[in-house]
Amino acid sequence: MSEKIVATNRKARFEYFILESYEAGISLMGSEIKSVRAGQMSLGEAYVKIEDGKQAWLVGAHIAPYDPASRFGHNPTRNRRLLLNKREIRKIWNEVRMKGVTVIPLRVYLTHGLAKVEIGLAKGKKLYDKRETIAKRDAQRRSNED
Repeated sequence: MSEKIVATNRKARFEYFILESYEAGISLMGSEIKSVRAGQMSLGEAYVKIEDGKQAWLVGAHIAPYDPASRFGHNPTRNRRLLLNKREIRKIWNEVRMKGVTVIPLRVYLTHGLAKVEIGLAKGKKLYDKRETIAKRDAQRRSNED
């Protein structure tokens, strides 16, 4: 399977424990998919919002305007619909309501010409958990140097 990673949310795994992940399609305009294919996308402040257990939206993701299509350009931070099964949306919605988890995008990638986003159910880490993550990363770095 050939897939090209376009954008990753590097802070996600540092700030949150990822409990479960899903793959969703993204509904994009023509100029947006061209920008995504060119790697002009950022997930820095993005999150997923679910409306009444019926629709999922990617909010706050930045897709840079595509220069050759500037006349028909798009709003770089508009909300984009995520394409998931009703069953998956309902399951995620129940997790958010009952357990108080957050839904965040982990990465965006292209597979077989289609843009997909990997979203994760996440629970926030406490400060001591983040320190533990930093310590493990430093230990791993030291062991690789030897």
